[in-house]
Amino acid sequence: MQDRKRVLVLDDDASLLRSLERLLRLHSFEPVLFSSAEDFAARADFADACCILLDINLKKGSGIELRDRLAKAGISTPIIFMTGDTDERTKKKALEVGCVKYLKKPFPAQELLQPLKELCSAA
Repeated sequence: MQDRKRVLVLDDDASLLRSLERLLRLHSFEPVLFSSAEDFAARADFADACCILLDINLKKGSGIELRDRLAKAGISTPIIFMTGDTDERTKKKALEVGCVKYLKKPFPAQELLQPLKELCSAA
């Protein structure tokens, strides 16, 4: 099966989105960027995505709540959460709703790239 390299990225920090876009493109991924949960919900195409890179603390809502809504809608695309939050309760909740990786910002590029390579080549 051909590798799927499309990664949906949702973060409301514009500079982080640009950085992630450059990093992902440099490593042959196809990032599709979203700066709000509303935009993500309206335009995200999950069929061709190998992974969703999702910020937990969004200006209007929570990435954890969004993940829960996606699961209830039958969307099973793997999630990598990222957050600047150091609260262990947040990490526990993120793991409970299902994620393949939990990254604390700032994180080394390899912490993101390794699970993406595994997810996107296995898809």
